Amino acid sequence: MNAHLHLRPDQVYPFDARGIAKRFRHAAIFGALDALNAGERMRFVNDHDPLPLLDQLRARYGEAVAIQYLQRDPGQIVIDFVRN
Repeated sequence: MNAHLHLRPDQVYPFDARGIAKRFRHAAIFGALDALNAGERMRFVNDHDPLPLLDQLRARYGEAVAIQYLQRDPGQIVIDFVRN
């Protein structure tokens, strides 16, 4: 069993949403963000810009999670979510 030890506050955790069934996707993302400690980031990859999800994240986390686009090309979206 691999435990999430949070050994490095600057750790980047990949999250590829393309491999998760749509009906589970938002719950999985919220769970992953809830597991992050301050300074950690989740690198989110998707095939479309998740604007409704971003609105939900802002409403749920406010300033506790920063949203940083790394790539915003059609078919290839990469966003870092950073826990503050």
